[in-house]
Amino acid sequence: MKREELILKWLDHNLNDEELKAFEALEDHKDLLRLSQASAAFKPSHYNIDKQYTLLKEKRESKTKSIGLKPLLRVAAVVVLALSLYFYTTRLDTKVITEIAQQTSVLLPDNSAVELNAASRLVFNEKKWSKKREVLLDGEAFFKVAKGSVFDVLTSYGKVTVLGTQFNVTQRDDYFKVVCYEGLVSVTHKNIKQKLNPGESFIIIDGKLIATEKENYTSPNWINGESAFKSTPLKYVLAEFER
Repeated sequence: MKREELILKWLDHNLNDEELKAFEALEDHKDLLRLSQASAAFKPSHYNIDKQYTLLKEKRESKTKSIGLKPLLRVAAVVVLALSLYFYTTRLDTKVITEIAQQTSVLLPDNSAVELNAASRLVFNEKKWSKKREVLLDGEAFFKVAKGSVFDVLTSYGKVTVLGTQFNVTQRDDYFKVVCYEGLVSVTHKNIKQKLNPGESFIIIDGKLIATEKENYTSPNWINGESAFKSTPLKYVLAEFER
């Protein structure tokens, strides 16, 4: 039996013992169960189907055959939930969020390592990772990327593209900074595209590209609990200390 048919029968509570075992063998059956439980907990505003049906029936001519609404609504609900399950399981994102004064380590599906700084958010899709290595970042993170296909870090201010390297990305409000520590990094911001070698950085502050000097660090200071700022406006320095 096809996966879609199996899910529809499960939604309709119409699985026999053999089909139930097949459903439980699905790779994402736990995700399906969680979504089903979440949808069951949802309580829509009160709507009296019988009353509305009666009113509708009274408006029709007496010779017109009435169509049962409940079966149609039931089928529609099954279809809607099935579609929701499909999009939920194929677009399932993993989100990692840190609070103020909190840092955490994240291991991506290809064993690329990420150190996520405080007050930051990292999102990626594990199911699609083999086809597209891509993360969304809001905040700051240090990446040690495993060699392989193209690896993209997407922020609201620009995109960072690498193959296998170590680099740091900061995107907070109107402050965007990328520092390459190993390998080669390509940064795209609007119509600007720049490649960074180890020690080089790319900085946009309040929409302006800032000239920078080469650095000799092998990793960002915040990894070791330290703070260092160079040519950074005071408001961003103070905001960082608050984190």
